[in-house]
Amino acid sequence: MDQDVMDLQDYLKLRGLVDTGGVAKMLIQGGYVRLNGEIETRRRKKIRRGDELDVDGIPHTVDW
Repeated sequence: MDQDVMDLQDYLKLRGLVDTGGVAKMLIQGGYVRLNGEIETRRRKKIRRGDELDVDGIPHTVDW
């Protein structure tokens, strides 16, 4: 992708880390997603390549 940033919820769906937008919303707003070590509850938080995610205990480095 040519984008420099992407919404957190869109990235989770794009990479197959969640099945649906509803699951992404539940995980993010429920406090199950960490972005660079901090709990992130904003679905539209902009993320960048190289950011570190932890989605319900599963680590993932942002890359598209």
